[in-house]
Amino acid sequence: MRIMLVEDDPELGHRLAERLDRAGFAVDWVQTAAMARDWPDVGLTAAIILDLGLPDGDGLDLLRHWRAQGETVPVLILTARGNWRDKVEGLNIGADDFVVKPIRFEELLARLHALWRRGRGEGTNLVTAGALALDPVARLATLDGVPIDLSRKEFALLHLFLRRAGHIIPQDEILEQLYALEAERDRNAVEALVSRLRRKIGRERVRTVRGLGYRLDP
Repeated sequence: MRIMLVEDDPELGHRLAERLDRAGFAVDWVQTAAMARDWPDVGLTAAIILDLGLPDGDGLDLLRHWRAQGETVPVLILTARGNWRDKVEGLNIGADDFVVKPIRFEELLARLHALWRRGRGEGTNLVTAGALALDPVARLATLDGVPIDLSRKEFALLHLFLRRAGHIIPQDEILEQLYALEAERDRNAVEALVSRLRRKIGRERVRTVRGLGYRLDP
């Protein structure tokens, strides 16, 4: 899943982006309100982590802009400003969660997954299809109850397939979801990734729909 991180602190931003990447997210990290306002495909991200104290504007104004544009992507405000008025205003104008720094990364990760579950109307982290099951918080995927050894990208791809089991997923969407916007994108890399995943879960489970994309058949 793609996460947009709007954070101007270079040390914190780098640390968060690294840890989110290790947790299986593709991270678009921007450091100014102007960059975030002009960022393409905001609606394709799974969630936005938004700092309020940006060097060229207020994060709350940025949130108002997105909501006025009809963007419904979940927004988690992560800020050093602990004023209750900021929290109330943020939630009232469309934030989905509000967290005051410092925060343990494990809690931030749990809150991100909670936003994703609420958006899907689900009450559990576990995603299943047939004999396959995946828990994105525990970082565990199983086949017939047996853990599968997956790389970060393989895990992210299986997560995407399980969320859309039975539906065709175009290569371009896989690129959008698994790779940050500024990362080098290569369709051949997607084909290689799908091939590696097939070897681990069974070739028959991932179908190639010629000219359209891939489909997970539970």
